Amino acid sequence: MSKPIETIDQAVEGEAESLKELSGKIWSKPELAFEEKFAHDTLTEYLEGKGFLVERKFKLDTAFRATFSQGSGGPNVAVICEYDALPEIGHACGHNLIAESGVAAALGLKAALQASSSTPGTVTVLGTPAEEGGGGKLDLIDAGAFADVDVCMMVHPDATNMMAPVVLAVNHAVVTFTGKAAHAAAAPWEGVNALDAAVSAYTALSMLRQQLKTDCRIHAVISEGGTKPNIIPERSVLKFYIRARTDAEVGVLKEKLSNIMKAAALAAGCQVEIKYQSERPAFYSNLITSRELVDKFCKHWQSLGPATRTLAADRVWASTDMGNVSYVVPSIHPTFNIGTAANVHTRDFAAAAMTAEAHAATRCVAKAMAAVGWDILTDSALLKDVKESFKKQLAEALPA
Repeated sequence: MSKPIETIDQAVEGEAESLKELSGKIWSKPELAFEEKFAHDTLTEYLEGKGFLVERKFKLDTAFRATFSQGSGGPNVAVICEYDALPEIGHACGHNLIAESGVAAALGLKAALQASSSTPGTVTVLGTPAEEGGGGKLDLIDAGAFADVDVCMMVHPDATNMMAPVVLAVNHAVVTFTGKAAHAAAAPWEGVNALDAAVSAYTALSMLRQQLKTDCRIHAVISEGGTKPNIIPERSVLKFYIRARTDAEVGVLKEKLSNIMKAAALAAGCQVEIKYQSERPAFYSNLITSRELVDKFCKHWQSLGPATRTLAADRVWASTDMGNVSYVVPSIHPTFNIGTAANVHTRDFAAAAMTAEAHAATRCVAKAMAAVGWDILTDSALLKDVKESFKKQLAEALPA
């Protein structure tokens, strides 16, 4: 282990208890998207206490930026903290651990910088709210929060270790069908059944799945379907998500699903309103993983942790606004096992996110991120390769 990596290791392990406490505070008080006031205040107070220059309410009310700079010039390495929770099941996506990992990585990289006073550079911690459907990172991108960042890293707790998960592009829609109420027994012919439209749409949507590519996903629920059985429903609401490997493929599915909704409304004699979360093809973009950064991360992760860990093959995972970040700056988003077979967005995973094994795994990936950051700060040829490769990946990902 080289001296800088040893410094990172010691700095992170030296804060093991305080990091566990920090994560525990966030886990114990789950807050929904854009409401993360407690997490924002808790994280910024901690980082300020560790010598970072903290900008509270950075661009958004519950976002923040914390920086440590040394010398003039030098690359700017950013790590991400997420900290919003899910309704009813709390931190079932483990965002308390993402917050912990971002802070821990920054502590480790800051210590390495300070131990080598001749190395210039900046460590940035970006606190990004509302990953769970709110798109906080999109707002931060639009506000220029990533404009001066050279590389950006985050990790996500999971049941498996994947270096480059296939993160899908996604768009969300709310479809409202409007009919006409009538007494279901006395004069049903006077009604226009909005529930029929929703059921027809859901059925057609389900039939479409047979023709989808294996990495495409459509999920839907009928969230409103009437009030009483003896009233012909005059209003129904269907909500669906579209996911695909690229933004363009989401756009293709979006057109097909819009046609299905319109056809269902026409068949039932209803009016229909379709509202997408984004008028662009996708709301959250697919993830472009920096090959150079993730190779470095994997090497450090394997050297810093137990040899018994297994690395899973990269597979279709989920969607995240980190995908959008990966279109503006070279990025990575590995997943790491926290000692559970439970999947994210379950109560079992929420419980696992506060175990000693979860915290140990989090510190390990945080140290790997810090080590990659050190490579970027001290190897200009690597940073050049990362940026040149990013341009090529971006050209391949964007439509001609």
